[in-house]
Amino acid sequence: MESPTGTATDQAPADPAAADDRPATQPIGYWSGLAHTAVTRHLRDSMATIDATQPQYWVLNNVGYAPAAPSRAEVADQLAPLADGPYEIPRVVDQLLHRGWLRTDAEQRLYLPDAGEAARVRLRELVTELRAVVHDGVSDEEYVAALTVLRRMISNVEAVRKP
Repeated sequence: MESPTGTATDQAPADPAAADDRPATQPIGYWSGLAHTAVTRHLRDSMATIDATQPQYWVLNNVGYAPAAPSRAEVADQLAPLADGPYEIPRVVDQLLHRGWLRTDAEQRLYLPDAGEAARVRLRELVTELRAVVHDGVSDEEYVAALTVLRRMISNVEAVRKP
């Protein structure tokens, strides 16, 4: 692989103690995975303190921001890429219905009652607080650059992926 300067960059083994003078040699899969694990754990641990889960937040947002009341299947289909398997989101919908954070109408479309909207707003406040912790010392420009690079890498891999 060549760097933008045209010189080859060797791939070093993943090393949490690697010196900052050679970060381009570190494997992106290791570091992006470590970041995902750390951020997700922090988010889920924090949500647990208010007896909520990340998938519950996804569902509440999906229903709350939908232009029209969605069906269970529409919510499950839209959130499937985020879920841990095909049954997670339907189970979460059941949990939220039981808790009174969702309700259905005669056509089985999903709505947020006042309790569900209050929970969604509280979770949004918590996520905003957690984002500030995660982004501490990271400028918006650095964040955008990191996302741009990750998206490019994903695109590169998907372009050569075999069906």
